[in-house]
Amino acid sequence: MSVPAKINLCLGVGRVRPDGFHPLATVYQAVDLHDELRISSREDGELTVAMHTEVELPEGSTVPEGDDNLAVRAARLLRERLGDPGLGADIAIRKVIPVAGGMAGGSADAAAALVGCNELWGGGLSRADLEPLAAELGSDVPFLLHGGNAIGGGRGETVSPVLARGGYHWVFATATEGLSTAAVYAEFDRLHPDAPAEPEVPDALLNALRAGDAHALGQALSNDLTEASLSLRPELADTLEVGLQAGALGAIVSGSGPTTVFLAASEQHALDLAMALTSAAAAADVIQSRGPVSGARLV
Repeated sequence: MSVPAKINLCLGVGRVRPDGFHPLATVYQAVDLHDELRISSREDGELTVAMHTEVELPEGSTVPEGDDNLAVRAARLLRERLGDPGLGADIAIRKVIPVAGGMAGGSADAAAALVGCNELWGGGLSRADLEPLAAELGSDVPFLLHGGNAIGGGRGETVSPVLARGGYHWVFATATEGLSTAAVYAEFDRLHPDAPAEPEVPDALLNALRAGDAHALGQALSNDLTEASLSLRPELADTLEVGLQAGALGAIVSGSGPTTVFLAASEQHALDLAMALTSAAAAADVIQSRGPVSGARLV
């Protein structure tokens, strides 16, 4: 299995709901930074996970193993849906998507586990059938079943395709220390007690995607969590400034951070941005990528 990371081209956040979640209005794009999963059957009904991490973990961050791993939880949920407690699997994950970086690495592995175990166990479920299970696992998981570009609503779990043209070159700057998603949302609540009940996706962003206009897309990138992320991690503002000074078409914090994302005009421009960020020691690691790409798939 291969499964991509995601970025949020926009992330509108509303007031916290009574159930503790925030309503979101986002546009996802899947990018060609992939985790790989190898899933093999077990006859004893056990579900196991083994991790091979090729990215440096931010300080204070861990990748859950055992029953707490999101891929294992996905396999267990699918097994319950199929009604056969004897189904088992060994899940081996090669981790390439940055951990605790706002790029949905854990959600990606969950989406891949749903697709892979469904195939392995002969579940016969379509991607649409898997979507309700994905939504139970996390807000980003349904999108990563499909990939491409999509609008996300609700708390991010309801997805619908977006009319879009062209491909886009991205540069990611990771951080040495992770950011707690819960802490970022709590800071957002503190800073924005008057947030709207229902955020909206900006028309300018949708128009840019329809036109395949990278310059217009760069101007339309937005993230309502930026102020909260910078409040908790002020040095991210310096990283964003380095990329913008180097000519990025646009720059945002990825999701709840701390990864920062820069849009380039071309592959060569992306390389120039990456070199500028590296030379300025503005990130723990700098990664070039391209999107959109398809979601979880068998390879």
